[in-house]
Amino acid sequence: MTTVYPNTTIHPGGITSLHQKNFHNISAEDYFYYYDLNTTEVYQICNNSNVMAFGRVFLPTLYSIVFIVGFIGNSLVLSVLVKYHNSSNMSDVCLFNLALSDLLFLLSLPFWAHYAAITQWVFGSFMCHAVTALYMLGFYGSIFFMILMTIDRYAIIVHTYTSLFSKHRTVRASIALVLFMWTLSLGASLPTIIFSKAINSTETNVWKCRVEYPEGTLWRLFSYIQLNILGFIIPLSVMVFCYSRIIPIVMAMKSQKKHNTVRLMLVLVSVFFLFWTPYNIVIFLKFLHQLGYMSTCQWNQDLNMAMQWVETIAFTHCCLNPIIYAFVGQRFRNLFLKSLKEWFPLCFAQCPTIIIQLSETGNFSRSSISSTKIVQL
Repeated sequence: MTTVYPNTTIHPGGITSLHQKNFHNISAEDYFYYYDLNTTEVYQICNNSNVMAFGRVFLPTLYSIVFIVGFIGNSLVLSVLVKYHNSSNMSDVCLFNLALSDLLFLLSLPFWAHYAAITQWVFGSFMCHAVTALYMLGFYGSIFFMILMTIDRYAIIVHTYTSLFSKHRTVRASIALVLFMWTLSLGASLPTIIFSKAINSTETNVWKCRVEYPEGTLWRLFSYIQLNILGFIIPLSVMVFCYSRIIPIVMAMKSQKKHNTVRLMLVLVSVFFLFWTPYNIVIFLKFLHQLGYMSTCQWNQDLNMAMQWVETIAFTHCCLNPIIYAFVGQRFRNLFLKSLKEWFPLCFAQCPTIIIQLSETGNFSRSSISSTKIVQL
C-alpha cells in the first residue's frame, strides 16, 4: 500500500504538527486519499474529521494549561537566579538556560492554541517564522541543557578531583558551554525554521503556517529521525549512563539523606522516560508511515489521534522542570525563600515555622566534598 496526500498541509502547531498533515480545517483538506498500486489505483477517501474536531477543543485547552503552569514556574526560577546572579555557579547557569528554553517554548503555545481553535493562521508570515523559531529553539534548548546539567553533575561527583573537569566550571567555560549549546539548538532547529511559511490555501482561502520541505527530498524523514535521536535517544542514554555512575558513589557516602538523593536521580530519569517515550514511539511510527508502511486510512487516523495525546504529555515536562531541577535543590530553595521574604515580608513574619521547615527540608550531612556538592545541585 502506497500513500498519496494531495492538497495536504503541514503546520508547526506543536511538535506533532510540524510533521503531520493539517487536521484542523474541515474542508476538502479534511480528507486524505490513498490507493493500492497493486490493484485498481482508484482513490478512496479517508475521513479525519473526527480527529480534527477533537483537536479543535482538546489542543487549545491543554496548550493553555501547560502555558500558564509552565510560565509561572519557569518565570520564578529565572527571577530568583537573576536576582542572585552574583553568587551563581555552573549549576545555576545551566538551570537558568533550561528555564529560559522552557519559556521560549511556552511562549509559542498561545499562538498554536489560537491556530488550532480557529483553524487558520492570522499572525502573518513573519510571525510564522518567529513562532516556529521560538518553539524549536525552546524544544532543543531544553533537551540540550538537561544533558549539560546531567554531565555537570557527573563531572563534579564522579571526577571531583580531576582538573580537566574542574576547569569547565569557571565563568568563562560556563559561558562557552552555554553558547555552544544554543548554537547546537539553532543548528537543529534551522531546517524547520527555514522551511516554515505562511501560505494562503487556494481551495479554502485560509492562511496556514506550515512546514513545506522541498519535494523529492528526504528532509521529512530526516526530521523524524532527528527528533528521535536528538530529542530522546541521546539524552536518555546520557542520563542513564551518568546517574548509573553517580548512584554508587552517593550510596557509599555517610550522608543521612543519601537515599533521598538517589530517589531524586531515579525520578529525573523516570520522568523523562515516561513523558517522552510515548511521543517518540508515535514519531517513529509516523516515520514508518512516511516510508509506506502502515499506510491504511485506519493507521493514519489512529496515529494522528494518538499524536494529540502524546505530544500534550510531552509538553507538560516543561512544567515539571522547575520542580525537579530547581525547587528540590537546597541551594535554589534557600535563594527562593530568601526572595519570598523580600517580596512578601508580612507573610514571612506571620508564618516563621513553615519557613524554617521548608528551608530545612532536604538537608544533607556535609561529611564530604562530594556530598556538599550534591546538596548544591
